[in-house]
Amino acid sequence: MPKTTSLSYAHQLDQQDSLAHFRERFVIEDPNLIYLDGNSLGRLPKRTVEVMGDAVERQWGQRLIRGWNEGWIHKPTELGAKIARLIGVQPDEVLVSEATSINLFKLAVAALRARPGRGKIVSDMFNFPSDLYIFQGVIDLLGNQHQLELIPSQDSITIPPQAVEAAIDADTALVALTHVAFKSAFMYDMRRVTNLAHQAGALALWDLCHSVGAVPLELNQWGVDLAVGCTYKYLNGGPGSPAFIYVRRDLQQQLISPMWGWFASARPFDFNLDFTPADDISRFRVGTPPILSMLALEPALDITLEAGMERLRRKSVRQTEYLIYLAEQWLYPLGFTLGSPRDPEMRGSHISLRHPEAYRINRALIEALPPAVRVIPDFRAPDNIRLGVAPLYNSFTDIHRAIERIMEIVEKKLYNSYSSERQMIT
Repeated sequence: MPKTTSLSYAHQLDQQDSLAHFRERFVIEDPNLIYLDGNSLGRLPKRTVEVMGDAVERQWGQRLIRGWNEGWIHKPTELGAKIARLIGVQPDEVLVSEATSINLFKLAVAALRARPGRGKIVSDMFNFPSDLYIFQGVIDLLGNQHQLELIPSQDSITIPPQAVEAAIDADTALVALTHVAFKSAFMYDMRRVTNLAHQAGALALWDLCHSVGAVPLELNQWGVDLAVGCTYKYLNGGPGSPAFIYVRRDLQQQLISPMWGWFASARPFDFNLDFTPADDISRFRVGTPPILSMLALEPALDITLEAGMERLRRKSVRQTEYLIYLAEQWLYPLGFTLGSPRDPEMRGSHISLRHPEAYRINRALIEALPPAVRVIPDFRAPDNIRLGVAPLYNSFTDIHRAIERIMEIVEKKLYNSYSSERQMIT
């Protein structure tokens, strides 16, 4: 059947989808709500509700402190081993620990101290601001002996390989980039950039927040040194769920975390007064792990592992291509432009559509009153409506209904009823 804009074609794609049954594993209460913000916060797995009931009522309520010896203490490394399977590394190279920014701080300081005499951190103008703030703070903490160089973009969507190569030189200590850009979904060739860093004698540190659970990753094959990532986007771990940290095995005893916490010591329960770091990735732990949040994460990881990253990626590409096709037919004539790479090999699993009235259109999508179809994407300044496609639970019909609703809002100028005053969360 040739590609068309008909709803029946979306239904046919859903019927052919071998992953469609995973949608039933998630809490979806309102069939009139199209959720396309899984790249900010994933949906709640039904199994997580059961797990959290047990965690609160039995594990905490009945077992109390005994829960630590009954499995809690091992959760950071057990969950790390599951994430390791999603990013192509060894089980003992990943630790679930703290927040992304804290993990980024630990690795950035450790990496810069491992490259004395070099004065440059290379990042780019697409990096999430929080990452850049961490780097700026690290530079200040280390006595302003380093500078942060941001690779520019000519089109605000992509960064060409030659621009990356030009930025990395003999003075570079650390190349620190986000694999999939949070606005445009531009995706780096991680292997190529990592090789460039190594050729210059620098370390490579990657932020995987918008790629883990969305695109296949092979960090060991690509020679990646260090990485961080969150678990509340495509991994569906819940709001504020703990992040993870990856340190290649041969670097674990070479790098020292700047945060010498209790659980980072070699023998925490000896209560020694002088710190001796653990000889494995546990040296990058800090304090007591947030057990309830970790227990909530595990069912979501199991679903992703069951589905498999290769299958998820194939569906993601089909869905984002379908979304772009509908936008070309319905939205481009209304003043929209594509804010993501057209080549699926260069993008992650979200699509940015740009329009001068993007913010008010976004509000109209979210705040419409029943019986109108409501769509939850998000807005990213200055003019991006960001549509996150989560193949585990988004259907082709979701995408069709969402793009059709955007067309309706713009054609009828329904966005004029909404204020352009920015809310705190966009």
